[in-house]
Amino acid sequence: MSPGDVTMPVWNEKHLRAATRAAGVALWSWNVDTDAITMDEAAYELWDVPKEERTITFEILSRNIHPADLERVRSAFSATRAVVGAYEIDFRILSAGDVRWISARGQGDDADIAERVLFGIFLDVTQRKQAEEANELLAGEMSHRVKNLLTIATALTQITSRAAETKEDMAQELTSRLIALGRAQELIRRVPGQKTEATLLGDLISVLLAPYDEKGASVRIRVSVPKMNVGERSSTALALVIHELATNSAKYGALSVSSGTLDVSCNAHEDEVVVMWTERGGPPVVAPTKLEGFGSKMVHRSMASQLGGTIAFDWSDEGVVVALRMSKNSLAL
Repeated sequence: MSPGDVTMPVWNEKHLRAATRAAGVALWSWNVDTDAITMDEAAYELWDVPKEERTITFEILSRNIHPADLERVRSAFSATRAVVGAYEIDFRILSAGDVRWISARGQGDDADIAERVLFGIFLDVTQRKQAEEANELLAGEMSHRVKNLLTIATALTQITSRAAETKEDMAQELTSRLIALGRAQELIRRVPGQKTEATLLGDLISVLLAPYDEKGASVRIRVSVPKMNVGERSSTALALVIHELATNSAKYGALSVSSGTLDVSCNAHEDEVVVMWTERGGPPVVAPTKLEGFGSKMVHRSMASQLGGTIAFDWSDEGVVVALRMSKNSLAL
């Protein structure tokens, strides 16, 4: 043997199992005549199926498939043999109480079939799917923010023009409002890793609403809340919610007209803090037929996951009233 020759290892079953285990690959086979599915130990664990269940069929596995994906997976399974070449399908399963994403891969058109048995693999792709969902959420949030900021800039220009007597006054006042809006944005998106002191609830709300107040107008925005600290994490979540409410008010509600007023009050109970957002004097209010926009989803998600509470809307003829109910413990975090 020359020095440049390399002896290739002989792959046996033990080596292959070690490789698939290291790669997180679970193995399956399907007898096309009997519909029996055979799985290795990793697949049993992935699907959270008792190992005593030795006679596996699609119907048995379907008990663990997420209801929203079941019919899609059932159709794909039925069409497996008609697929030409390699196929792959991603779907969710309910495993040990958790939702996990599985990628099932194999060869269709009876490729590599041996003794009426097809072979394939399962991959746990949960982390990849979560990363994709996080990226989609971030992209949606950024798009929503850009649209909101452009709309807010237009609304602030209209608000400023109502009170300014000269173009110089208007330029100065509009600049002040945009600077105040920038301060509000800093509260909404803090610098990661940067330590900040606790924020007072009243200061947080006042800073967020400052760009929308009108100089010289009779009391337009009133904030009346008890002295209360808000933690760093919760202040960011609450700022998102208040910012969204203010943006909608400037678009369609009381803050969109000079006669409109906004009252923000707060009551603190033993375990709960309730902030009331009351608009009056704006255009006629019409309740939306559904709250499915990105901003609405973001508000509900922030209230539930980060503030341990809920948000409720009362679309009265006089103006919208919003009740923000938050856990006192969550608000302090």
